[in-house]
Amino acid sequence: MSGVLNEPFELETDSGVAGRLPFALPLELTVNDPETIRELDSFSEGEERDRFALNALRIGVLALRQARGQIDADLVRRESERLLGELNGRLCDHAQLVQDRLSESLKLYFDPKDGRLQERLDRLIRQDGELETLLRRQIGADDSQLTKTLSAHVGDDSPLMKVLSPDQSRGVLAAIRDSVEQQLQTQREHVLSQFSLDNKEGALSRFIAELAERQGVLSGELHVKIERVVREFSLDDDKSALSRLVSRVDDAHQKIASQFSLDDEQSALARMKRELQSLINDHRQDNQRFQEEVKSALVAMTARRQETDRSTLHGLEFEDAVFAFAQGEAQRAGDVATAVGQSTGLIGGCKIGDALVELGPESAAPGARIVIEAKERDRYELDDARTEIDKGRKNRDAQVGLFVFSKRSAPKGLEPLCRIGSDVFVVWDAQDAQSDPFFRAACSLARALCIRQRAERESQAVDFHEIDTAILAVEKQAGMLEEVEKSTRTIQSSCDKILDRIRIARSVFEKQVSVLTQKTEALKATLNKTI
Repeated sequence: MSGVLNEPFELETDSGVAGRLPFALPLELTVNDPETIRELDSFSEGEERDRFALNALRIGVLALRQARGQIDADLVRRESERLLGELNGRLCDHAQLVQDRLSESLKLYFDPKDGRLQERLDRLIRQDGELETLLRRQIGADDSQLTKTLSAHVGDDSPLMKVLSPDQSRGVLAAIRDSVEQQLQTQREHVLSQFSLDNKEGALSRFIAELAERQGVLSGELHVKIERVVREFSLDDDKSALSRLVSRVDDAHQKIASQFSLDDEQSALARMKRELQSLINDHRQDNQRFQEEVKSALVAMTARRQETDRSTLHGLEFEDAVFAFAQGEAQRAGDVATAVGQSTGLIGGCKIGDALVELGPESAAPGARIVIEAKERDRYELDDARTEIDKGRKNRDAQVGLFVFSKRSAPKGLEPLCRIGSDVFVVWDAQDAQSDPFFRAACSLARALCIRQRAERESQAVDFHEIDTAILAVEKQAGMLEEVEKSTRTIQSSCDKILDRIRIARSVFEKQVSVLTQKTEALKATLNKTI
């Protein structure tokens, strides 16, 4: 198939970019697919076959373009929906997580009931608390640190008391002791009064009052700060940080949603939808045109095939194929093949006998005739074929008849090659090269029968045992080949065993054909010497 390259022309492509394409593009293709070869071979070589191939190529290209466009549109729609859903979910989860964590942290430290700061202050200033316990231990009654220190310096065992022993100066020591004890008692009472909660003017009371006042101020300021922080993360206040963040997120979400909304004609998704709809409409129109072209082509092909089947042209095509094959075999054997289907024979007005093969002068039976009849008619049984080939031998003055059934209309159960008397019957498919060996063997078998009949008529003492054996072997192996071929097509699991059997049977078949050919040549040589 070929074309002529002309001047290029401008073409608007799917992406909007104009490209320069030629008016025609030459192609030279090698087709390997059997179905495609069979369909192309049904058309005459030349313009008709090229036109059919171009239509098939255009149908395939349009189908691929349509499938590719539909896949891209579905992928964009699914990805857009998935992106919007995932973004919305993550924003909501993040906002809720931030609010929950901040509330828990502030409540843990500054809650007036059970916050960590309030708990620490209570342990410090409560009755029998840490502060009161420390002061009592340092300046308490008999076991305080102050009492121990004074006892160590001015007690009974102190250096001072040793110096001022009672034995030496009892009055002075006693006066000093009384004065010191009185002063100590006064100082003790004064210190205790300063650290007693019953004395409102004491140091501890003032300290607690000031501490409580400072704590109230601190609690008030902390409460204000907490309220301020909470207010910043409250959605009830439109000016809070969280409200502004949510507002910005909502604005971003609305902008994104507007771009992927079909309600807004100017959104990206709406524009994409219009472009996709335009592409889908173009593809739909192309698909409609493609379907119409396919329907037209199928209708035309069906009409041509039905017309051919109804007319006599279909049978004539098979007869021509049979004659062409028989002519080739005759030329290789040195015989002469003639198409006689359009002329009458010895029987008045009878045209039975499509071809006539006359054995050449170099054969063992020169001048012997083989009449060939080809049929592709349905419901044509073997008895009908025997009657017709018998009449054909008489009409064409032939010694042997060769009847060729078309494989598509041959009777069911008929062997691919068989012989009945002086007639040979073969099943042949003009479109299948695997059936050619049967036709070739039938031609050799018919020639052997002609030579045998000539030898019998001339009463020559010739040993026909091996020829008969070869003929029977050919018939047997032909039937076996047909059986094995059917098994090969239906049983894939045992293909190795079947193929091996085919190989053996084909080898025996070819060997017997070779023996038949050799014996025929030997018989020809013997007859030539006798003559």
